[in-house]
Amino acid sequence: MRRDGTGRYIQTSVAGELVRAYVPEVLPPIPALAMEGRDQVALEKATLAVGRLDSICSLLPDPRVFLYTYVRKEAVLSSQIEGTQSSLSDLLLFELEEAQGTPLEDVTEVSNYVAALEHGMRRMRDGFPLSNRLIREMHAILMNSGRGSEKAPGEFRRSQNWLGGTRPGNAVYVPPPPQEVEPCMAALERFIHDEADGMPVLIRAALAHVQFETIHPFLDGNGRLGRLLIALMLTHGGVLSEPLLYVSLFFKQHRSIYYELLNQVRTEGDWETWVAFFLEGVEVSAEEAVRMAAKLTALFRLDTEKIAGRGSALANARELHSTFMRRPLLTLRYLSHVEGFNYNTASSAMKLLIESGIARELTGRKRDRVFVYTAYHDLLMES
Repeated sequence: MRRDGTGRYIQTSVAGELVRAYVPEVLPPIPALAMEGRDQVALEKATLAVGRLDSICSLLPDPRVFLYTYVRKEAVLSSQIEGTQSSLSDLLLFELEEAQGTPLEDVTEVSNYVAALEHGMRRMRDGFPLSNRLIREMHAILMNSGRGSEKAPGEFRRSQNWLGGTRPGNAVYVPPPPQEVEPCMAALERFIHDEADGMPVLIRAALAHVQFETIHPFLDGNGRLGRLLIALMLTHGGVLSEPLLYVSLFFKQHRSIYYELLNQVRTEGDWETWVAFFLEGVEVSAEEAVRMAAKLTALFRLDTEKIAGRGSALANARELHSTFMRRPLLTLRYLSHVEGFNYNTASSAMKLLIESGIARELTGRKRDRVFVYTAYHDLLMES
């Protein structure tokens, strides 16, 4: 549906050039979303897929295992959309302080993404509301170091930004002027919490994501934080008990369509086409997460059986295997300094896992060796 009056333009001066900055109308859209039969079907399918994801993860022996790896996979994918080159292996090595040869600036950005999400979830579990204050706190962590760390972390912007183009005058899009950012974000916060209208959580998250990206309230990091907002809204709205659904891979695979539809909302007021795309992404992403959880559960069960029957080394091998489930790249130094293993015990248990075909050594070095849970790592690298 095309809508008139989805926003207004304000003429402002940026770097000596007069530009037209776009200020979106408050949500929800007027007229209201036209959810036709196929749109309702798409909403039901996405809702069911998310429900299956929440159910299967509640049945896992330790949901934190799945959450740990999926959060990090999402951090890598979301950051890659913004141009970083780090892989999941780079991030896992970085967290082990074994990141020789990895692009340090890139991997720092990805690590900050993980820290920002974990901070947001911890605050919400403690009863803090999903609010602009929390969004600013997460932004401060996201931009704590790496590229953009000098661009007012944790503060809404006080200067004009723009997207695309070589200068403001030929930009693809100019977000609201700085004096409009606070009012726009205050209105977005009210919309996020306005449950009286009965809007489904998935639809509310779809609309809020576009509005956040349209406001572009920070000087840097808006794309990553806008995608984090989706995960936070789904847990805040009770759709998921943990932030296990991430659509960054879907957005990355369909990047040109993603940006085209964001712009189409601004220029034509076509919220319906965006919502349909978003719901498809939710359904696809949730189904993939369910498949991954099932594969991991089967893998862990199979490898537990491989370890059985190893006599006196069984207990140590099982304990090391459990540690590998939580972190698929390990070093003996990490096992002894952080996990509390005796160094020789860890070394013997690792040898048993290698002989069982579960683990292998990555570096070829005699010292500071890195070991990988091979099949687990390969599953995570599939997409």
